[in-house]
Amino acid sequence: MDTATHVVMGVALGGLATIDPVVAEDPALGQAVLIGTIIGSQAPDFDTVLKLKNNATYIRNHRGITHSMPAVVLWGLLLTGGLSLFYPEVNTLHLWMWTFLAVILHVFVDVFNAYGTQAYRPFTKRWVAYGFINTFDPYIFYFHIAGIIAWFLGANPAYLWLLIYFIIALYYVKRYFDKREMIKLIEENFTDIEQIITFPTINQNIWRITITTPSRYYIGRAENGHITILDEFINKPINTRDPVVKKALEDHNIKAFLSFSPVYRYEINYHDEYTELRFIDLRYRYNGRYPFVALVKIDDEHGENLKIIDSYTGWVFTEEKLQDKLNTAEK
Repeated sequence: MDTATHVVMGVALGGLATIDPVVAEDPALGQAVLIGTIIGSQAPDFDTVLKLKNNATYIRNHRGITHSMPAVVLWGLLLTGGLSLFYPEVNTLHLWMWTFLAVILHVFVDVFNAYGTQAYRPFTKRWVAYGFINTFDPYIFYFHIAGIIAWFLGANPAYLWLLIYFIIALYYVKRYFDKREMIKLIEENFTDIEQIITFPTINQNIWRITITTPSRYYIGRAENGHITILDEFINKPINTRDPVVKKALEDHNIKAFLSFSPVYRYEINYHDEYTELRFIDLRYRYNGRYPFVALVKIDDEHGENLKIIDSYTGWVFTEEKLQDKLNTAEK
């Protein structure tokens, strides 16, 4: 989920914690728990700081190890230990329980987005992305905002948040069945399907879809039970026997892109001074373009002595911006 939704979820969990008699009877513990649930609801995303290093490191690690099972346990312990320094008199067990639950909730809701997480590490590094809740879902967010306002106006937080989370749970069930109906519709209209990736939008009746078959990629839109194919590409495997392609696969930006993207196409463009390989993620179509890319330029003028000139991976919405990024990377 987005940062704002994680924040309001942390506040909500702090209110729900008053259902715990130990928390309800100790104002200092209640305050510590509220702080712990707010910070805990953000903790797994602290890896965003990796953006300061470079995009490749961020792409390979965001929602990775910090969202894994061992990390969830570690976040809970670290946050509880830190808060205990400021609240030494409170019940540490109950502080840990609610802080730990906030971290778990963060990772739990993230797996339902299309971006996904590596939540099942260390058992598998597979990205878990169920793809039926939008990264920012206005219904979920504004339910939380309404709950926070009601709490501020005097509503009993325990009963209030139990009711709201019961409604949100029903909403998740609804969205699951919405996706299942759409998948059924796709399977009725396409054969030899290898993979279907779904992207819910803010609009309940509109989904973005990517369909993979042995020979084609289909990029489309599902709206009110109707599927529209917007783009179609040949499903072409990477030619690893090509020395230029093989060299490109050694680049850290290309490796980061391929570790994250489950469906992409690639193209080779030959220039006088270099050969360019471009990898294009097909999940993210925006205004007719695919802005999430990885690109590498290789000097192949000296026979077998291939050299990577420069490379980039990330989000770019115009060709001019991409070339600017490459020029910046060179410097």
